[in-house]
Amino acid sequence: MTPVSDTLTPALTLAAGGLPVLPLRADKRPFGNCPDCRDNACGGRPNMKTPGPCQCPRPCHGWAAATTDPAVLSSASWAAAWRRAGAVAYHPGAAAVTVVDLDDADAITWARETLPPTRTVATTRGEHWLYRGTMQSANGVRAGVDIKSSMSYARWLGPGTGVMAALPPVVRALVEKKPSTVRPGASTVTVPAPGGGRQCRHRSPAYLERGIAMAEQRITDATSAIHNTVYRTFLAVLSTHGRCGCLADAHIERLFAAAQAKGESPRHCTDAWANATTALGM
Repeated sequence: MTPVSDTLTPALTLAAGGLPVLPLRADKRPFGNCPDCRDNACGGRPNMKTPGPCQCPRPCHGWAAATTDPAVLSSASWAAAWRRAGAVAYHPGAAAVTVVDLDDADAITWARETLPPTRTVATTRGEHWLYRGTMQSANGVRAGVDIKSSMSYARWLGPGTGVMAALPPVVRALVEKKPSTVRPGASTVTVPAPGGGRQCRHRSPAYLERGIAMAEQRITDATSAIHNTVYRTFLAVLSTHGRCGCLADAHIERLFAAAQAKGESPRHCTDAWANATTALGM
């Protein structure tokens, strides 16, 4: 177990400089929601997508837990998380920063040939390029490239080198031109609603929202067998909601985003979804 000072001390230093921070587990993922907030029972910050009224004193809701408040960071409610933490993360969007996460040498070469110079931070496999400004976050905008800004988190790996440039249009265009998730065609997930002129019971917003929220949470909470968990979760969602025309692209994107946040590639997400539809005869 990590000494609290190894993670809390640098977190407090960063927070004092205005950077909203949060603890990461040893696997470099945010801590899961507490029992009171599990499956969005608290009614706030649903599915880590938008800030809400939840005032949980623990580091819940992933990126939304990031804070600069030293009283919160040092509180007894956060102490257990800091003891178990393997790293410190920050919310780039809240700091008016966008991180272009380059996962390999090819991605770095592309960035050097395409993007304006800016501050860079070395990572385990590649580099983070930091720009001033915020935008929509997205994974897999091209091979080996993720965008981390609003509603996302990035691991703190040091201040980096170079002068931070303004967020260029070429980075914004990566998300505008390509969806944040790769998903199968509509024909694989949209099927006719029940006949007879009856309204499908799944069209209740609360019923469908709860189902998608629970599926996201199941993926987020997985600590092993991620591939299998993603597949079985997709299978469960399709078996309940896939035959009545309820699922929209936005629902599928949420599930794919949750899977990619656990390290699944867009291709693996697409394959898992296709395999689930095939297994159910859709």
